Amino acid sequence: MDLGLTGRRAIVTGGSKGIGLAVAAELIAEGASVAICSRDEAELAAAAASLGAVHRVADVTDPASVQSFVDFAAEALGGVDILVNNAGRAHPGGFESLTDEDWRADLDVKLFSQIRCFRAALPHLRASSAPRVINVNAVYARQPDPAFFATTVVRAACLNLNKVLAQEFGADGILVNSVNIGFVDTPQWGNIHARRAPEQDRREFLDGLAAAEVPLGRFGQVEEVSGLVAFLAGSRASYITGAVIDVAGGMGKYV
Repeated sequence: MDLGLTGRRAIVTGGSKGIGLAVAAELIAEGASVAICSRDEAELAAAAASLGAVHRVADVTDPASVQSFVDFAAEALGGVDILVNNAGRAHPGGFESLTDEDWRADLDVKLFSQIRCFRAALPHLRASSAPRVINVNAVYARQPDPAFFATTVVRAACLNLNKVLAQEFGADGILVNSVNIGFVDTPQWGNIHARRAPEQDRREFLDGLAAAEVPLGRFGQVEEVSGLVAFLAGSRASYITGAVIDVAGGMGKYV
């Protein structure tokens, strides 16, 4: 299937590893040119070299850094057609474990990063003939889990942002969709494993979580997310906006 991505120009935040790296690779394989960012210069340079992507170090919690990256990407690529908001982090913990600083940090890296990136990219998206925005979100946005308390609250706000952006900018032809991930095997799970069960083998820890929480009984792979992101970025998804699609192995138990 031709997704219609040849010659398209994409920005992927958090693109040095995990889902972001897989998304960038998929878009490039489909013929797009891609700019990636992350905070780790060494990881970013290695990822960009392996992909053939342009890159710049950027911190999505810093408005000036976001603007600088988007300006750089637009100049390097000749414009921006696709924005993939993927930057984020896993932050496990119940209510009583969270400080005000924890809440601020989660809001900054998850919600405000999407706001900043959309704001910076908006002039370029308006100039595109087929603009797309894909926000990588989480099933916890719709299915609360006290073990990921801050993520549950903040990701719900991200879903509402997704919906209202789709409504306000539909007249500009900007399609905005959310991909809600469940348990996907990324480097972030190393941090969760270290916090929750450091004495347990990592594979055993992940398999136990999947058996308890995921109807398919396994963690997802990053390529299972990137394929949907690429589809939503392409011409075959030209009448989809404001949608929320789970890639979670059935974890979302809501209707």
